[in-house]
Amino acid sequence: MTSKPGSPSGTTEPARPTDYLIAPHSLLDHTFEMRFTSTPRGARLARRLAAHRLDAWGIPYDTYHHDVIVLIVAELAANAVRHGHVPGRDFHLRLKAIAGVRTARVEVTDTRAERMPPRPEALPAPGVEDAGGRGLLLVAGLATRGDWHLRTDGPGKTVWAEYVLESQGLHVQLLHS
Repeated sequence: MTSKPGSPSGTTEPARPTDYLIAPHSLLDHTFEMRFTSTPRGARLARRLAAHRLDAWGIPYDTYHHDVIVLIVAELAANAVRHGHVPGRDFHLRLKAIAGVRTARVEVTDTRAERMPPRPEALPAPGVEDAGGRGLLLVAGLATRGDWHLRTDGPGKTVWAEYVLESQGLHVQLLHS
């Protein structure tokens, strides 16, 4: 807090940086990459850091776009921990905000090569009694498009999803590549 002559209390709040308040339509290209331990704690940290980065990039907390992208990160990171875990190996998160096409891309890479997820168009519906199996369905419903591919630089796979930041409110297109 600083002193300001003529103010009733003599102090003012420090100015908040304006880059925090950039609207999604004026995003610059940004990339965040990090490796996380293949544990529930690592998945939680990936989600929290992604949420923070999105906010810093101009997709503020408590907005629909922010919440959708963070949910996609959370589901893909949780799947990497649950289905792609190899003892002693981390998973890798890459989050990109691409200004020209107003798209956020989430990529999660693990090192388990023998367990591949189904393709988006072939996702099975979980049974009523099933406790899991809804994460990729949720991602497919929220993301504009997504899929997976084998890693070229080692064992494992990368599961990715893209989300287009629509300028007309909450409309999200469902497309699978």
